[in-house]
Amino acid sequence: MGSLRRGNISFARVVCLILSMLYPAAPQANINWEVQRYDGWYNNLAHHSRGSTDSPLMRLLPANYADGVYEAMQEPQLPNPRRISNAVTKGPSGIPSSNNRTVLSVFFGYHVVFEILDARRPGCPPEFLNIQVPQGDPVFDPSNTGKVYLPFQRSQWSKETGKSPNNPRAQNIVFYEWLPVYLGQSVPGYPGYQKYVDPGISPEFQAAAMQFGATMVPPGVYMRNKSCEFRDITNVDGSKSPALRVCNSYWSRQNPNLKNGEDIDDLMMGMASQIAEREDNIVVEDLRDYMYGPMRFSRSDLVSLSIQSGRDNGLPSYNRAREGFGLKPIQSWEEINPELYKTNPKLFQELADLYGNDTSKLELFPGGLLESNGNPGKLFSAIILDQFERLRNGDRFWFQNTQNGLFTDKEIQTIRNTTFHDVLVAVINAGDEHIQENVFLWKKGDPCPQPRQLTVEVLHPCTNVTTFDYFEGSQVGFGFVLAVLLCFPLGSFLVAYLVAYFRKSKFKKHQKKQEPVNKKVELGEGITASEWQGPKEPLRQVSLRYDANKWITVLDARRCPVRAMNLNNRSHLDIIQSNNQGQKALLVKIPKEYDLVLFFDEECERADFLTHLHTYMQNIEVALNITEARKQDMLKGAVTKQQRSQILDTFFRHAFAQVLDIEKSDAGDLNLVTSKKAKEALLCELTGTELAEALGLRADSLFVEAMFSLADKDGNGYLSFREFMDIIVIFMKGSPAEKSKLMFTMYDLDGNGFLSKSEFSRLLRSFIEISNNCLSKSQVEEVIESMFREAGFQDKEEITWEDFHFLLRDHEKELQFAQLNVKGIEIQDKNKQQMYNRVSFITKDKDCSSSCCNDTDMQDGDISTVGQLGQALRRRMMGKPNQHRPHLYTEAKREKYNRSKVHHKIQQFKRFIENYRRHIVCFLIFYGISAGVLVERSYHYAVQADTTGIPETTMVGIIVSRGTAASVSFMFSYMLLTMCRNLITFLRETFLNRYIPFDAAVDFHRWIAMSAVVLSILHSLGHVVNVYIFSISPLSILACMFPHVFFNDGSELPQKFYWWFFETVPGFTGVILLLVLAIMYVFASHYFRRISFRGFWITHHLYVLMYILIIIHGSFALIQQPRFYVYFLVPAILYLLDKLVSLSRKKIEIAVVKAELLPSGVTHLEFKRPQDFEYKSGQWVRIACLVLGTDEYHPFTLTSAPHEDRLSLHIRAVGPWTTKLRETYSPEVISELGSYPKLYLDGPFGEGHQEWNNYEVSVLVGGGIGVTPFASILKDLVFKSSINCKIQCKKIYFIWVTRTQRQFEWLADIIKEVEMNDSNNLVSVHIYITQLAEKFDLRTTMLYICERHFQKVLNRSLFTGLRAITHFGRPPFVPFFNSLQEVHPEVGKIGVFSCGPPGLTKNVEKACQQINKRDHAHFIHHYENF
Repeated sequence: MGSLRRGNISFARVVCLILSMLYPAAPQANINWEVQRYDGWYNNLAHHSRGSTDSPLMRLLPANYADGVYEAMQEPQLPNPRRISNAVTKGPSGIPSSNNRTVLSVFFGYHVVFEILDARRPGCPPEFLNIQVPQGDPVFDPSNTGKVYLPFQRSQWSKETGKSPNNPRAQNIVFYEWLPVYLGQSVPGYPGYQKYVDPGISPEFQAAAMQFGATMVPPGVYMRNKSCEFRDITNVDGSKSPALRVCNSYWSRQNPNLKNGEDIDDLMMGMASQIAEREDNIVVEDLRDYMYGPMRFSRSDLVSLSIQSGRDNGLPSYNRAREGFGLKPIQSWEEINPELYKTNPKLFQELADLYGNDTSKLELFPGGLLESNGNPGKLFSAIILDQFERLRNGDRFWFQNTQNGLFTDKEIQTIRNTTFHDVLVAVINAGDEHIQENVFLWKKGDPCPQPRQLTVEVLHPCTNVTTFDYFEGSQVGFGFVLAVLLCFPLGSFLVAYLVAYFRKSKFKKHQKKQEPVNKKVELGEGITASEWQGPKEPLRQVSLRYDANKWITVLDARRCPVRAMNLNNRSHLDIIQSNNQGQKALLVKIPKEYDLVLFFDEECERADFLTHLHTYMQNIEVALNITEARKQDMLKGAVTKQQRSQILDTFFRHAFAQVLDIEKSDAGDLNLVTSKKAKEALLCELTGTELAEALGLRADSLFVEAMFSLADKDGNGYLSFREFMDIIVIFMKGSPAEKSKLMFTMYDLDGNGFLSKSEFSRLLRSFIEISNNCLSKSQVEEVIESMFREAGFQDKEEITWEDFHFLLRDHEKELQFAQLNVKGIEIQDKNKQQMYNRVSFITKDKDCSSSCCNDTDMQDGDISTVGQLGQALRRRMMGKPNQHRPHLYTEAKREKYNRSKVHHKIQQFKRFIENYRRHIVCFLIFYGISAGVLVERSYHYAVQADTTGIPETTMVGIIVSRGTAASVSFMFSYMLLTMCRNLITFLRETFLNRYIPFDAAVDFHRWIAMSAVVLSILHSLGHVVNVYIFSISPLSILACMFPHVFFNDGSELPQKFYWWFFETVPGFTGVILLLVLAIMYVFASHYFRRISFRGFWITHHLYVLMYILIIIHGSFALIQQPRFYVYFLVPAILYLLDKLVSLSRKKIEIAVVKAELLPSGVTHLEFKRPQDFEYKSGQWVRIACLVLGTDEYHPFTLTSAPHEDRLSLHIRAVGPWTTKLRETYSPEVISELGSYPKLYLDGPFGEGHQEWNNYEVSVLVGGGIGVTPFASILKDLVFKSSINCKIQCKKIYFIWVTRTQRQFEWLADIIKEVEMNDSNNLVSVHIYITQLAEKFDLRTTMLYICERHFQKVLNRSLFTGLRAITHFGRPPFVPFFNSLQEVHPEVGKIGVFSCGPPGLTKNVEKACQQINKRDHAHFIHHYENF
């Protein structure tokens, strides 16, 4: 251990420069001597580094460490340094030097030491041996906290030092003039250069012996001029003192007493006249209590620091040092200094107590200091003299060495005759008579004696210790910066929201341009106002329409009826108008209904309304009663729709509780309803609008009109509780005959007991209307003719109820279970539950006739018939393929498993592992590597990077930041591979597809991205901690941790936090990276990606900037050498090659040969197939339209089959780009352009759906536009089957889920083509129309009957025209998958491929997971992603 030599020019060097000016060397024509290197290298020709700067310390004695190597001795092995300081060096000031040494000699000695070495430079890495201050210390712990420490930073391990190549004249002054005075003895003569002598600095010299000068430092320093006038000193507070106070002058560069050169002259002359303190063990309080410390703790104790420095350097004990220098070890405390022991025995007693009365533990510095008595003691003198002799004798360039040829004998003698007096006279404004000859001593008779020996009492008091927080004043700014960083995601979200808002607004405006504009309602036809719906409800713009049949209809802003008020059987209408607040409000009081409250913009508008209303009332002969009230009272007394809803709620609950015997828990506790409210509800009468709302239908629907007309027996336009009960009982509890009779009566408009064809058509149209007009008029007529012909009624124009019931003869079970679903009423019925559990699929039966193939109903869990059904189904599927006579669907149910939930969980887990084993393995490998690099870097900086000093300074911050940085580097690098679409498409055809789930590339991309952003946030938080720690760490520590960035110039002040954030390359790039990531991640979210794909496309291309910033971020090597390239290089090369492949295709213009605008906003494009374009069914491409911009690509699945010559796409217009694309290929635009706009094509790319051929049985589930990949698959399957191509897949079940069959009519054409070409009966198609209610709802029972009739008679669906049966409602996947396990018991794996809305794929996944809990064939789910 040791210290580094100084690297700056010291006082001695200034002296040398002055001497060279005084005695310039004679010019020589030829320079033939060797020029000495500044750093001291090659001084010794045998050992080049001896004596050089940063050369190793030269230990004269063995080191004394607690562990023998490094760990410094501390309490309790040795006493507290501050206690030793108080015991040994505390004493009065003002005792003059025994030999009249001057203060100049003291401070000159300090400069000599600093020229040789710099003991103040801290070690790297920074380590601390802080000194605990004893509790209650009057200077450092006046508050008696016991928590005060004097900062002490250890010197560098394996320290190196060296001597300075001084000017020869300074060598003479130091060695032959100053040193004899300092030691009080003469020095040996020069023996000549000794090359075997090592001039290295010993730790005993630099850490102990040279600290002897501290005892001679006075509490103040005089200043005088050459006239011997001693100056008064101006203190900080403006007061005057006779001398400069030492403790208040440390690092005081703005000292008001030292402003110019004359002040420096006065200081030098004052020190030459001032007598130093006595050479003893006492150190003045300026050094012992008020020595300068770091800025964070402004005062320290020089004696305590010196003791701690000795321990840090591993100095030997006092006795071992004496033995090492040939002195006799002491045996008692008295032997250290007998004279001092006599005068102050208490001192030695305290010292003995501290060291446990063990003299062998006494340390070198306090022991050597106690020896002093007018001169350094024997031990310190021996150490100092040994060091200076080795410095002189081992220096080849010493001025007295005649062998180096530097100086002649005459020049040497001239140098020897030069004194420090000569130097001072030459450089300051003083003559020989103003300064004594020997400036290091003052003798009687020398000029200008000091006025008196200075004491602390006559000087300005020392400033007390102060603490300084490096972070002070930065708290607000630091918090603001953190808040801004935290707002990056919020700001990005706001920007994304604004982009999405404007995109949606623009898109809506564009859509409105395409829609027909409603004509503005004139005042004479209707009145526009705002309807008040309740205290907490928003106002609604409405208008009124007056009908001649005494009905007032309220229309909303879209001209849709929201309610109708019946004025038949009314003699008058009550109106209440407000008489305050501008008189703009009006209330229409309607008995048996809720009130209509209207707000008008102006009073004149209300007056116009009343005028038109009065005219209408006169025309229909209804009186108008108008009263006035305050607006507040009027609104308080108004019956709102919410209040009316509460009454209707009680009404319906009472009705259904009686009809259906609903339990109290299901109907609600009617006991909570007060008798008054119950009576009010039972006396309530329903309007037609309220009945329609209860049924979930429009108020003007034919079904509601027919039902209301039948139920309204008294014809008053309202349904009483009894009238409602009479009809609802039949709907809910009636027999099939009663229900058919009810429907017959509802549509027997003239009540003659017959139903004409027109009335029968009205019946069907009422149900079709419920289903959003899913059938055309011609289809309705066709089904009526077919049903009449099948029943033998083709010659009848009217049918009786018996005939009508005969038409429904095959569907009594449907009528039995058919009920009327009412909003808010959950009907619990076991028979209905059985019907809900039915599952259907089409089979072809060779042997079964139509009479025996009716529906087979089976309760889930009916074990007795499962085997028989399964066998029957298998026999049917083996029938002749060309026999197309359809039969009604049947159910294939499996038995209910009664095994435990634990077994189910275990089986589910086993199936999960089997289905996702590739995913799990790849997931574990990838995240294992990520975790590995994170742990490796964290471990490195926690344990192995102690030489840097960073872990000791910011352990948590560095571990978190460096560990996450490594993991993020790995993740962001290999995330590129998940977007190498061409590479993935190629590799999925190789054996690697058995081990790597290439289908999950996009999902894995999202997982990696989310993991990386979480780690990036942790990385940033780690650096936030680091920045805070670095901002409160002194410059000495920062210079150790970042030697290439900081230099310890002694200023101590660290850089502010903003320097780390914004003025360093890692900091600034890190902030920009956070902003880029925030933008990319917000715009990549599902919501914003769906609304503004272009915004997602543009922001996601910031990945180029992101990777550039990541490279720059780590290239600064602030903490470690760049490592990102280690992870990034290989993925970047592969990604670059993949992009080049895509770019080579993107710029090839593809001609569109056909474009059709299909219903439901679907655009059909056919274009030329590029040369060498090979793909598989189920794959997808990305296209860009040249007219819409060549930089925005969108993914779409190919609907063409691989054997076709052209490529085709079906694109639904759901967003701005697809809508513009549809407009671009509209006939109007094409006529203007003259030809179809061309496309750029990128692909094809692989997807999981292309693996349909890897399973014997595959289930294809398509929803909405998600059916596009299956169009290609179905055509491909049929084509391969027709040419007898060998394929693994033996059966495909295609489930098409659509809101209405008209939504994707183009797919029906493809399915029809498949049915025509499917000679091997490979495809079974099931179509589910979700907009229709389930088939056992009375409202769709007739549609269901018609559908089954069409299938039976015409072998095709009424809705789609296909042979596939159309189902109503959503597909029940779990029972359907159950049936497949029964039909295909020999199949071990069934592939399920879904594409559509997230809700659909999620339901399919849940169904697969539920089925996979069992021990039979399991279902492997694939879903489409782009």
